[in-house]
This record gives sequence, C-alpha cells and structure tokens, in this order.
Amino acid sequence: MKIFNSIANLFKKKAQAPYDGAGHGKRLNNWYPTGSSINSILDSNLSTLRIRSHDIIRKNPYAANAVEAIVSNCIGTGIKPQSKAREADFRKRIQELWLQWTDEADVSGICDFYGLQALVLRSVIECGECFVRIKTDRKNSTVPLKLQVLEAEHLDASKDYPLPNGHIIKSGIEFDKSGKKVAYYLYKEHPGDSCKWQNFESIRVPANEIFHIYKPLRPGQIRGEPWLSNVLLKLHELDQYEDAELVRKKTAAMFAGFVTRLDPDSEIFKQEEGSDLYGLEPGTMQFLDPGEDIKFSTPADVGGTYEIFIKQQLRAISVGLGITYEQLTGDLSGVNYSSIRAGLLEFRRRCTALQHNLIVYQFCRPIWNKWIELAVLSNSIKIPNDKNFAAVKWIPQGFAWVDPLKEQKAQMEAVRCGFKSRAEVVSELGYDVEEIDEEIKNDNARAQKMGLKFDSVLEGVNDDTSDE
Repeated sequence: MKIFNSIANLFKKKAQAPYDGAGHGKRLNNWYPTGSSINSILDSNLSTLRIRSHDIIRKNPYAANAVEAIVSNCIGTGIKPQSKAREADFRKRIQELWLQWTDEADVSGICDFYGLQALVLRSVIECGECFVRIKTDRKNSTVPLKLQVLEAEHLDASKDYPLPNGHIIKSGIEFDKSGKKVAYYLYKEHPGDSCKWQNFESIRVPANEIFHIYKPLRPGQIRGEPWLSNVLLKLHELDQYEDAELVRKKTAAMFAGFVTRLDPDSEIFKQEEGSDLYGLEPGTMQFLDPGEDIKFSTPADVGGTYEIFIKQQLRAISVGLGITYEQLTGDLSGVNYSSIRAGLLEFRRRCTALQHNLIVYQFCRPIWNKWIELAVLSNSIKIPNDKNFAAVKWIPQGFAWVDPLKEQKAQMEAVRCGFKSRAEVVSELGYDVEEIDEEIKNDNARAQKMGLKFDSVLEGVNDDTSDE
C-alpha cells in the first residue's frame, strides 16, 4: 500500500498559483521586484536616471526628436489665456496687459512666457520635474512679476530628516504635520557648475514662492521621474548596436587584408620602422614574392534582418515614450490617411491630458492668479464689480490635420446640428473667439469701404438700418 501511495504522489500535480505572475516557477526565477514605495525608489535612483536622461537626449537623435515632438505638440506657440470676466472693457484691458507682460516674464530675459512653458515641459520630460520660482521686480513696466525656471538638480535632496517643530524634510522638501509642502531647499547655483568660487549651499525657500511641476505616477509621489526612464537602456544598447553595424560596414568597405608569411624575414610591403600596419589604396596592384599569401577578412553580414530589427526596436521605444513611430523616426513610408490619423488621435489625446493636468493646472493657473494679485496691488488694473473677474480659460495651439478640408466640414456640420458652439470650434483651433469676431468685423468694414467683394463680406454689415 505504501508503495502504491508513493507512486501516486509522483504523478500528483503541484497546485498552481492563481495568477501566472504570482507563481514561482523556473520562468520567474530571476524576477525579484522591489516592494519599496515610489519615493524610496526615486530617492536612490533619481540622480542616475537624470544624468543618463540628459546624456541620451544630448547624444541620441531619436531621443532628442521625441522630446521635441512632445513639446511642440503640447505647447507649440503657447497655451494662451482668455479672460472670462463679464465686463468687456475689463477683459480687453486685462488681455492687453497680459500680452505686454509676457515679454517681461523671464527673469533672464531669454524667453517670453510661452517660451517658458516650452522650457518647463522640456525640463519635466528630461529631468522628471522642474521648479519655477516667483520673484517680484518693480522695474517691470506692467506687472512686477518675474519667473525663474530651475532644473531639478537645484533641489538639495541630501536634506532628509525630521525637524524639532514637528515638520519633516524629505528629499529636500519640507512638509508640515498635515503633510502639506511648506518649503523647498534649493541651491542658488546649479550644483553641476564648475566655478570654484561659487558657494553650493542650499537655502530654504517658502513653498508659496515655488511651483513644483512634475507628473505624478503613483499616489503620494513627491518627486518626478524622467520620462525616458523605461527606454534609457534600450536607447543606449540600440546606439551601441548601430555603431557596431556601422564599424562592420566600414571594415568591409576598407577590404582589410591579413598577410600570411611563410618566411618571417620577408616583406610584402615596405614597412616603416616601428609599425606593424600596412595600408591598401584603391586600384593598387601589388606583386607578392613566391610563397607569400594575403587573406582578406569577410565580416558577417546581417542580411535583410537589419531594417526589421531596427524598426521593431524603434517601435518599442516610441511606445515607451508615448508617441507614434512616425513621430519618433520621421518615417512616413508605411502610412496612409486613416492609419496616421488614428495614431495622431491617440497621441493628441495624451497631449490634451498633459496640457490640462500638467502645464495649465500646475503652471499656468497659479501664475495667472499671482499675476492678477500683483496687477491689482500695483494699480495696473482696477477690480470690476464682478466676483469672477479672475476667471480664465486657457487655449492651446490648435492641431493641424492631414486633410483640413474634411475636418472643417465636420466642424461646420457639428455647429449646424448644435453639437458644438462656434466659440468651442474657434478655441480648438487655438484662437480667442472675441478676437476673431473683432477681426472679422474690421475686415468686413474695411472691405466694404474699399469696395472689395469677398464671399465672407456681408452686405450692409455696417448699415444700422439693415436686418443683418
């Protein structure tokens, strides 16, 4: 009986895990994921990720182009405000004042406000996060507000300890007892600068003077992760592979030869003293002595798999970056209208989310509120009798389509059917409907005055007695 039971046990199947990913078989032997919190993971790896992200974007054309594609599609010429205050005169005044201030926004004077938007997003992609410090400057001719964009390296992450007042510093960010950010510890100068005379000591800056911009991936995350983190290794190894393939081609093109000597004292070519290298020139006819032989190298060719392999790797990289393969590489050889439109729709949906959740919410809105506050305090504008005088709508640059005629007809049908307002269509194109209406009115008046006839000009548009 015991023998029978032993044999039966040999054929018993081991109980399988409810989930394949939770099993412990041979296929999972080398998978040891960490259970650390996102903040602990970033605290020990963020510096290395940031340095490698800088390096790969600086050197790799695909990485640099991917960053450019995201920035140009999310920001373009800028995400611009449209005042939603009730009084028309106040809206006009505040829009004019904002337009004047945009050229004065950058504390360094290099960018306007919309250039700073692009710089902030670029830094967030490359470093994972970005800091914008508010500074007041009464020399401004409009509103005494200046913005200073700081790279993530300015944060002194070495400060990580509790304070006597019950606050706690985590990775250079001070939190109160309720978990609210109250201060940042920032270096005055970039710690990577090589100037020996600079004092690399961090200072405490109140949180109400700093905008910390990053894309949170997990609840409770206090630092940003570089967006290229999951493709850094693949980009680096692809660089190495392409370099090796290029060297192989160069070696094959040089037709390298190896001299086999039957007589060690003989010389096929005249050898320079101290040199063991020979060279071949195109069209050379070389006579060999009896018994001498030359063998030429034949580097292995990868054949027709090279292009397929490279494309597959670039597709994986484009997925990791959240952009299309065509945007990453500029290769449009295999697309048609339907396929490229489907890809762009998904990509632009992601851009819209980034515009709202990242740039507008974390950067544009708080700056607008601070700008309004300082504009009132500096008597640049007067508060109207309107509780919502600071209300604003941010309008990104419109997306251009492959076939604009089809898109315009679809927008016209949507407006006619009442599915969309004309104002919303104009906003999607990246314009302010009030500015468009004012321009149309002026165009029509000028055309009628000059006797010009266009389909867009309405007869009697300036005639007070007309029904139009």
